[in-house]
Amino acid sequence: MADFRTARGVAGARTAQIDEGLRAHMNKVYGTMSVGLLVTAGVAWAVGSSDALLSIFRDPATLQPNILGWVAMFLPLIMVFAFGAMINRLSAAGAQLFFYVFAAAMGLSISWIFAAFTGISIAQTFLVTSISFAGLSLWGYTTKKDISGWGSFLIMGVIGLVVASIVNIFLASPAIHFAISVLGVLIFAALTAYDTQKIKNDYIQHAHAMDKEWLGKAAIMGALNLYLDFINLFMFLLQFLGNRE
Repeated sequence: MADFRTARGVAGARTAQIDEGLRAHMNKVYGTMSVGLLVTAGVAWAVGSSDALLSIFRDPATLQPNILGWVAMFLPLIMVFAFGAMINRLSAAGAQLFFYVFAAAMGLSISWIFAAFTGISIAQTFLVTSISFAGLSLWGYTTKKDISGWGSFLIMGVIGLVVASIVNIFLASPAIHFAISVLGVLIFAALTAYDTQKIKNDYIQHAHAMDKEWLGKAAIMGALNLYLDFINLFMFLLQFLGNRE
């Protein structure tokens, strides 16, 4: 009986240690993501609110991208694939630096919104996105339901969105644009909950190994995933809530 109580006490202490570690891990994920969003917002505002800077990438009147504009538009996508390929060779500090550079590139990519939409509508959309994201992420973290099965369907949905968006660049169809925006909101809302639960479960599965290098890079990857969910949710909601200049 004494051995059983001792074992139970050790197990309870180990569980408490994992719970404490999980809270610290999630705080790092959200903290890194928040810094990334601030970097993105700063770069986007600095470029988008300056006609001189914006004209380097887009026509100030029509907002159509030039060659550099196309490069800026697709640079974040290229960097995401590069990050996935390089993550195992990067240190935790290197991964974090790469993430912040990526966040700056994303800010450059979406800087045009400050010339296309009113500042008030951008702020309102950001607030709506923040509240929605917080609720969805909290649900993903606390729900007892296993939503890991959503992953393959959501990834296929994201691929479909990317392909449809590229095609519609040339078609310029309002109907397709509207459909993409609706589906984008739904897909990235679901991804917010899915990614949060995945980050939590991945930590619990690896916590016993106490691999500090893995934990550091896992926090950056988790921040990147949630950052992408937030940015995409914001951009799709902006199509509905944003007021044009």
